[in-house]
Order: sequence, then structure tokens, then C-alpha cells
Amino acid sequence: MSKDLGAICQNGYIVKDIEQAMQEWLKLGVGPWFYLENATIDEFQYKGQSYAIELKIALANSGDVQVELIQQVNDVPSMYQDFLNSGREGLQHIAYWTEDYSTVYQHIQDLGFKMVHQGQIGGPQGRLAYFDTEYAIGTALEISEMTGSKKQVYDYIKKASIGWNGKKPIRKL
Repeated sequence: MSKDLGAICQNGYIVKDIEQAMQEWLKLGVGPWFYLENATIDEFQYKGQSYAIELKIALANSGDVQVELIQQVNDVPSMYQDFLNSGREGLQHIAYWTEDYSTVYQHIQDLGFKMVHQGQIGGPQGRLAYFDTEYAIGTALEISEMTGSKKQVYDYIKKASIGWNGKKPIRKL
């Protein structure tokens, strides 16, 4: 637990085949998966430039930690694309969730970490930013604003995992 940021809430994995990745996680008993085949990040920016990023995203909880699978569908520049282009697939980021996004964002910048890509999901109350921390902690660090509809969806996903009986393992959003 970080004294400044709280608990790590999400582990984000970059994958080449999201359907296969969900099946592998299901073998481990992690689910149900909430799958969005046509995801976008609104107002997405990578290194200060705007792009229309297209993604497939799947979310499930393993206890208190959310597992996020991300498959980038198009080839616009992003930290996800950078990760794949380096020959890797797997854990790319950890995420902290906050209701005080601006303060946490500034705190991470004050620590000397540079924001690389950012945007929002679910409207202006769903901001997210990824920081270049791989050289320091081994992964990128994401902060994600957890208010509004995004918080409601993430709470629902966590609740669905509690006592999950294995039925309906993949649920489309």
C-alpha cells in the first residue's frame, strides 16, 4: 500500500489476442470477464498528440485487484503499441484509482515522472493518465479517476466476481 496513492487497484496486460487471453485467465478461475469489443479512449493523447485509438478491453476482478486485458486494434502511437513493438506481451501497467485526480496527477509529476498518454473513459469524470515509470518500478503507472459512471461499472465488475460460479464467463459490455 502506497502511503500517498493507496492500494494498487488494477494490473493491465497488453495482449495480441484478447479472446485467447481471457480463456487462459478463465483456466485460473478468474472471471467473469466484461468484454468491450469496440472501446475507445476519448480525447486520447500520446506524447501531446491526439489520436483515435481503437481497443478491445476485458475486465475481471481477482479479489480486490482488477485485471485488465487490452488489445490495440489499430496502429496509432500509444504506450500499448510501444510495449508490443518492444517484443513484449503481458503486464504493462499498474493502476491507482482516485477520486482526487488532479491532486494525484500533480503529485506524480512532482515526483519527476512524465505523463506519456492520457484520455478519458465514460466522460469527463473518467480521466486516466499513464506515466513513464518503467525505468523506476518495472511497469508503467496509470492513475484513473474513479467517479461517475466508470466507478459504477468497476464496482459492478468487482461485485460480479464475488462468489462467481463459473457461469457466463464472458459478458459483452
